[in-house]
Amino acid sequence: MTWYEIQNINEIDSPALVVYPHRIQKNIERMQEIVGDTQRLRPHVKTHKMAEVVQLQQQNGINKFKCATIAEAEMLGQCKVVDVLLAYQPVGPKANRLLQLVEHFPETKYTCLVDDQDAAQYLSDIFQEENKRIEVWLDLDVGQHRTGVFADQGALDLFLFCKKLKGVEPVGFHVYDGHIRDSDFSKRKKRSDKCFQLVEKLIDEIVLLGIEKPKIVAGGSPSFTVHAQREEIDCSPGTCLLWDYGYDHLLPEQQFDYAALVISRIISKPSHNLICVDLGHKNIAAENPFPRVHFFNLPDAKAVSQSEEHMVLDVGNNSNYKIGMPLYGVPIHICPTCALYEKAFVVGEDRFVNEEWRVVARDRRITI
Repeated sequence: MTWYEIQNINEIDSPALVVYPHRIQKNIERMQEIVGDTQRLRPHVKTHKMAEVVQLQQQNGINKFKCATIAEAEMLGQCKVVDVLLAYQPVGPKANRLLQLVEHFPETKYTCLVDDQDAAQYLSDIFQEENKRIEVWLDLDVGQHRTGVFADQGALDLFLFCKKLKGVEPVGFHVYDGHIRDSDFSKRKKRSDKCFQLVEKLIDEIVLLGIEKPKIVAGGSPSFTVHAQREEIDCSPGTCLLWDYGYDHLLPEQQFDYAALVISRIISKPSHNLICVDLGHKNIAAENPFPRVHFFNLPDAKAVSQSEEHMVLDVGNNSNYKIGMPLYGVPIHICPTCALYEKAFVVGEDRFVNEEWRVVARDRRITI
């Protein structure tokens, strides 16, 4: 049997998400090997959204995490994580929910992002009213143009503005260069280094004002191997814990293992060259064009169409494939795929499934 095959596959209904903890463990060790110092790791939990994956990392000495939603932040509080960065600027009810997290999980230090004076003032007012203060990281736009303030005079002004507020305390910069996705590492590094020069210039200006040097958390999975080479920089990869087909081919130097798959089955053979499987939009991330999944035991299959519950594949000749045949697929993009499942089946080293993990933070609200 190959590494991905499950001994009791006939007991697992499809479509299903399956995870391999022993391979997750290897990915954690590889992540530590790349960065060198475990204390510089702040992995993102948005990929897996599972408490058990967090606990595996805690067992390996990782105590700082990054998240994108209040629910993910609550899951981390439930795991008694030491340090949590909400990599999102909380507006509207989110700011109040963040305050509730701070009050409900006193053992966990929560911080968040800001990139706007009004948002910083709003957050400050909410925390000041309860005689509390929360540390914030300024979200810097270094080229993605999604969120953040550009690393120039505007960022300096915002940092100094936050210093005057009573409910927040600026402690550093969040630098996400997700737009840099060159497959060639040298090109990726060159572009990331150029972006990072803006950050270094900004930090120098702040230090010249007599302010303590700001901390930095930088990058995601694509630039992980770049920022890992910088001193005193926290790195926040996420996808590498489970890995996917897209990043495996985009980032060849990282060498992580596939640790999560989707299980599907052939449900129909509409013509001699076509098969239909039970893997629709609701079961695999559909934001990318085909292919959206690569089947290990059907590698030459080509996706023809997809709807809510179905995917049609061209296999050339389907005479050797039986209705009900299980397929093992690795998603092109694992992060949004995980969020489509309420639970993951856990595959032991004996290749048997005898446990389930809840994808607990897939919902926008757990209790808070």
